[in-house]
Amino acid sequence: MNANILCERDGVIATVTLFNPDKLNALNASMWSRLREVMAELAADKSLRCIILRGEGVAFAAGGDLEEFRTARASVDLALAYHEAVGEALAAIESCPHPTVAAILGPCVGGGLEIACACDLRIAGEGARFGAPIMKLGFSMYPGELAGFLSLAGPAVAKEILLEGRLLNAAEAYAKGLLTRVVADDAVEQEAQATAARIAAGAPLVARWHKQWIARLLEGRSLSAEEKRASFAFLDTEDYAEGLTAFLEKRPPRFTGR
Repeated sequence: MNANILCERDGVIATVTLFNPDKLNALNASMWSRLREVMAELAADKSLRCIILRGEGVAFAAGGDLEEFRTARASVDLALAYHEAVGEALAAIESCPHPTVAAILGPCVGGGLEIACACDLRIAGEGARFGAPIMKLGFSMYPGELAGFLSLAGPAVAKEILLEGRLLNAAEAYAKGLLTRVVADDAVEQEAQATAARIAAGAPLVARWHKQWIARLLEGRSLSAEEKRASFAFLDTEDYAEGLTAFLEKRPPRFTGR
């Protein structure tokens, strides 16, 4: 079986699968490149409302494919190019206008943890494990990859994970703020689908605006007068009119994304 990034669609929800089951979905260079391409394609599809990211089989992703590291990172220039490509894939997930949900089973380690942290929501099974024990391999996390992980985990948790090299169980990861919720392993797919369905039932423009404004506010700069006015762009949308009408008529809204 060739390692790959699979993508399928069910209505307004897309599912992206990390596919390298013989290596617990460890990602090689071509998979990172393809992941960036797939996320860019999905980001441009305005008919979508949510994206689920998952791993094939019993693992989310056990990190990078170490077998190629001796050649792919044989020099500083090669290593920089390799990890810049990883950073671009993570940025494509983080900047995607559509909400993203990570469905996590088993190992979620190294690059897998970075992918999960780049998603908006993380649904994990009780048996999932989280960490980045790369100190045992003698290399550090590239700053361009560390940024997203640090933003979610915070410095204390990031240091615990990177300095100790210990894998956290799902309960610990949830307590430390890394996860949205934890469910039984056999309920992860169902809960991820239900989460995506709840997101998809909302106004898609509103979901994108919420992601946009959260990212903007995290920059720590005051909003300009123009930005404050722009936050009311929903007033001119058909979905806003539909939402109010549906509420007053006591029926579910039928949003079209316009």
